[in-house]
Amino acid sequence: MANRIIFATGNQNKMKEIREILSDCGLDVLSMKEAGIDVEVVEDGLTFEENACIKAAAIAKTAPDDIILADDSGLEIDYLNKEPGIYSARYLGEDTSYDIKNQALLYRLTGVEKERRSARFVCAIAAAVPGCGVFTTRGTIEGYIGWEMAGTNGFGYDPIFYVDAFGCSTAELTMEQKNRCSHRGNALRAMKEELIKRGILEHV
Repeated sequence: MANRIIFATGNQNKMKEIREILSDCGLDVLSMKEAGIDVEVVEDGLTFEENACIKAAAIAKTAPDDIILADDSGLEIDYLNKEPGIYSARYLGEDTSYDIKNQALLYRLTGVEKERRSARFVCAIAAAVPGCGVFTTRGTIEGYIGWEMAGTNGFGYDPIFYVDAFGCSTAELTMEQKNRCSHRGNALRAMKEELIKRGILEHV
């Protein structure tokens, strides 16, 4: 039985969220860097699930005795034909700041009324588990694109993504609030349940 989980990311913001949600799983949760893994993965899938599976399977080759989790997530804006979608991290270039990306999306929605600004964050998580293959879960959070950036608690597209239930952007939520409703939180909780159901994690 594996005694640690390696999450295929170097993003410390993600790791904070992931550790919070998996804190009661009884296993060490490490980033790739913390596990000493340095693998370049080409994410050429056509869906969030495909990209997550590609990442998980690639990392599993270097750590075959560990549980590998990998995610692919992004923002879908209905008015923009679900852009930026699976290209969210690469939208306008990987090295482009999210301030610029967010301003560009706000500009593209100039004059568009709220009803047509519907959007969602999507997260697919893939698990590669010794002897169990690769499987996925998905989580989403529905909202809309606001008219300005607000908040400093989140990262990425959080400052422009608003949720009616909170009346603010996801960058204005506390970590606890965000973890309870976020796409990654929902996908992680679903994955934790799946791992428990398959007997890979103990019920806690």
